Amino acid sequence: MRANYNKLFKLLIDKKMMKKELCASAGISTTSLGKLKRGECVTTDVLIKICTVLKCEISEIMELEFNEETEYSQ
Repeated sequence: MRANYNKLFKLLIDKKMMKKELCASAGISTTSLGKLKRGECVTTDVLIKICTVLKCEISEIMELEFNEETEYSQ
């Protein structure tokens, strides 16, 4: 399983917001932004800060990608 943040970057384009503006407004580091670009793990705090600035839900900025090797159980 891996996180995909393509929705975030599409939302930034729609809102005409640059990535460095997001970092400044949300108070997140460029390191966190780099992790988002690579689909790596970031803290929930980072996601909440981004959602607060963009006035959206977490599901609007990310989704989980399951691969065939991933087993999902409830």
